[in-house]
Amino acid sequence: MTIITDAPPYQAATEPAARGGNKPETVLSVRGIKKSIRGKMIIHDVSFDVRAGEIFGFLGPNGSGKTTTIRMLVDLIKPTAGDIEIGGYNVHQHPEQALRHVGCIVENPEVYAYMSGWENLEHFARMQAGIGKDRIDEVVGIVGLDQRIHDKVKTYSLGMRQRLGIAQALLGRPKLLILDEPTNGLDPKGIKELREFIRSLAGQGMSLFISSHLLSEIQLMCDRVAIISHGRVRAVGTVDELVEQAGSYVVWQFERAEAGRRLLMEEGVRLVEDHEHQIDEGILAPMREPVIASMPAERIADLVDKAVRGGIGVRSVQHVAPTLEELFLRMTEGESIG
Repeated sequence: MTIITDAPPYQAATEPAARGGNKPETVLSVRGIKKSIRGKMIIHDVSFDVRAGEIFGFLGPNGSGKTTTIRMLVDLIKPTAGDIEIGGYNVHQHPEQALRHVGCIVENPEVYAYMSGWENLEHFARMQAGIGKDRIDEVVGIVGLDQRIHDKVKTYSLGMRQRLGIAQALLGRPKLLILDEPTNGLDPKGIKELREFIRSLAGQGMSLFISSHLLSEIQLMCDRVAIISHGRVRAVGTVDELVEQAGSYVVWQFERAEAGRRLLMEEGVRLVEDHEHQIDEGILAPMREPVIASMPAERIADLVDKAVRGGIGVRSVQHVAPTLEELFLRMTEGESIG
């Protein structure tokens, strides 16, 4: 589903506020939204902001509430409670003013396969005021379809259809582009090209809201991330911030492993068993009897000193941060994700 909106000319910031400014503009503000269907609450008190010029990832497994939330953002369904503002306008009180600032593709872009790409764009342009041939030419250039825009859409690859859908969403010069699972079905080359394209839009000052269940893509693509599970937002922040908040591991290699384990436990350090972590085996494989501890890195120097004074040799100490995948599994209690 492609949603296109009528908006005033969009002026790209020379330096996106989310990347360089002290007080970035909030383009999308979501406060305490809930959704109940047939008496069952499926979205619980969801809140987050999307800033000008940033790529914001909405990460969660299939069925976690991502698409339902997006449908509320663009007024396709009404929330049971809470407020959504886009460009300073309440979506449900002033939908026309709010949605002028949004381009959105929910699930799959709507394109007509029997028409050319250009004819598709002309068709959608007629639904909006002030969108002429020059703007169509402009968005064709933005999405890189110059060479194929007059070919029938039925001859397009999936990645080209995705770009055409994005071109439709860009016709009205939105401040915010919402993409629901944009990499679904794309091959690795198509995913890389889409990632670079999304980065280029953000570089021009546009805000992008990317919903995905693919951890690796969110980590590579997005400035900040909200993790959603069972209709609840579990955390919001940069990947580095979230990983830091989740704590990290210290991998010890002692000359006498059992003596080292006892020392750490006597000092109140929690030891981590093999089934509790997802540390890369490439780190652990060369080690003999590694001891894994959940502890702040600031304690390493003191504990090394105590181990040496206690006659327990320390071969190596390594600080290992959890991956985004492990963080996700902790927050969602192992809920399935692709």
